[in-house]
Amino acid sequence: MTSHEPDDLRPVDLSDDGPPILPDQTSDDTDLGWGDWREPDDDARFLEDRPPHWG
Repeated sequence: MTSHEPDDLRPVDLSDDGPPILPDQTSDDTDLGWGDWREPDDDARFLEDRPPHWG
């Protein structure tokens, strides 16, 4: 018979070198995945288009 070491003593590599097993968000879970068009970013327009009383 051969002697076996317990699993607790076996070295295990816990480094995370590979890609994630499951992505955080799938491609069909985005606006583009649902067929919506990607619109330009309007942040600059919203910042410039302030009411007059904001100074």
